[in-house]
Amino acid sequence: MDSNEIRSRFLKFFEKRGHKIIPSSSLIPGDPTVLFTTAGMQQFKPYYTRPQDTDKDFGSRNITTVQKCIRTVDIDEVGDATHLTFFEMLGNFSFGGYGRREAITYAYDFIVKELGLEISYVTFYKGEGVVPRDEESKNIWSILGVKDIREDGKDVFWGPTGDSGPCGPTTEIYCKNADGQDVEIWNIVFNEYFCDGSREKLDKNEAKLKKLDVLGIDTGMGLERLVATVQKKKNVYETDLFKKPKDVLDSFVLPFLSGLDNDIEYIRSSRIIFDHLRSVLMMVSDGIIPSNKDKGYVLRRLIRRVVVYIQKYYKKNPSDVVFPLIGFFVYFYNNIYPEVGNKTRQHIILEEIQKFLETLSKGLKEFEKGIDPFILFSTYGFPIELTLELAKEKGKKINLEDFNKKMTEHQKLSRTSSAGMFKGGLAGTGEMETKYHTATHLLLASLRNVLKADIVQKGSNITAERMRFDFNWPEKVSVEKLKEIEDLVNVKIAEAIPVEMKEMPKEEAKKVVTTLSFDLSKYGDVVKVYKIGDFSAEFCGGPHVKNTKELGVFKIQKEEAVAQGIRRIKAVLI
Repeated sequence: MDSNEIRSRFLKFFEKRGHKIIPSSSLIPGDPTVLFTTAGMQQFKPYYTRPQDTDKDFGSRNITTVQKCIRTVDIDEVGDATHLTFFEMLGNFSFGGYGRREAITYAYDFIVKELGLEISYVTFYKGEGVVPRDEESKNIWSILGVKDIREDGKDVFWGPTGDSGPCGPTTEIYCKNADGQDVEIWNIVFNEYFCDGSREKLDKNEAKLKKLDVLGIDTGMGLERLVATVQKKKNVYETDLFKKPKDVLDSFVLPFLSGLDNDIEYIRSSRIIFDHLRSVLMMVSDGIIPSNKDKGYVLRRLIRRVVVYIQKYYKKNPSDVVFPLIGFFVYFYNNIYPEVGNKTRQHIILEEIQKFLETLSKGLKEFEKGIDPFILFSTYGFPIELTLELAKEKGKKINLEDFNKKMTEHQKLSRTSSAGMFKGGLAGTGEMETKYHTATHLLLASLRNVLKADIVQKGSNITAERMRFDFNWPEKVSVEKLKEIEDLVNVKIAEAIPVEMKEMPKEEAKKVVTTLSFDLSKYGDVVKVYKIGDFSAEFCGGPHVKNTKELGVFKIQKEEAVAQGIRRIKAVLI
């Protein structure tokens, strides 16, 4: 059974049971608190509090969709067996049309009777606070003959998305994959409550739940994961969704494919290219264009990652590799999402590739000058693998030990002092990551200035979309103090202060940087000190802007506790 048939069967199954088929909404959500559409329920979020509006807007209280979704939170995991940045979410929704019994029975019938799969086990919510134990769901599964019914806690309470919204207990369905591992296939949410705050606030008892007048049903089942289970594949990339792209890529490396078909890095690189190009096509088809902020920056980052991985293995112009792959995805999805056929928008991808190739060309010129490989990596986006290949072709030697040492220092910058709080700091070294990294220096200095204490960095996590910064402080920072901190950062940005770097002996540097966030015993005898006027001076090995005026406007989104005596600030640049 191929993916198109599975998708079609799902929609027809629910159509026969009184559901109206609604097209996928755009990847650009109507909810300003989220960057992309990440779930099938997003376009229906308002109807859980106004279920009567579905009658005039859809002519039905029961709806089914296949929704396009983008999630980039796990972008560094793409290339393994399951992670994707683009995926399709199968869902059925009801706004007072039916309740638990019908929702669970529909799911059981589709999984067991329609697809012929065996349910391994299911979960139900154990209850907490004002939300009672979900005995009804447990009893329904028991009546249907499922033997393994497991009680669970917060993991089976879903939502809300964004800053507030509908939420409620869930029941999950697990089936075994080709490796015999239990995989979550379907999640059925019973939206019984409205939360006046985010999920993080709810988990900390800082938000209240209000019972909704009408029970809402919200289900989600990832198509790619379901297809892998039905087709008995060990990972999503072995399904028919990616079979043709794999053949196309392999054809480019046939002359030197020997051994590569089992090479872990080659396999991972190929999967990243498949995934990212599919995401890129869907994003430009919905009107997103490359830029240096928000959705456009995510798109730009995906395209550039594709180019880098093509450069690594395929002795071709990246556009020559991308063109047939994009062509396949257009052919494959055109009948499902007609917007992908827009050739003008497809051209945006090729234009962005060309722009990045010009950037790489500048990096190549710097390479010819003998510039440090770490600078090539951090400034021009050159992966060390590409630098090593270029060096081999030119008969040059690269001091890999020195590069690794600098990379280690670079990574130490963003590691927390208590192991395990973050996997790492910088998620990349692009333009936005560089801005956010520089902003952490202003934030740290502002914290010290406003709180009148020896504040030190206890961890950081930076992506192209936001920054997190952990610091030592014994209590919640007041709203008034947070506003002072935010205002002081923005004052320093507006002052257009140059960011200067000086290399100096460690002992001399200690006279300049008097409050230390890191253990200097692990640094070399000569260290880098970054100064922002007389306001900030820190040991650092990361990327920085040249002037604070490049940062834009600094906005604190949240302040919270992460451990005893450790607070976290989440902030964005707009």
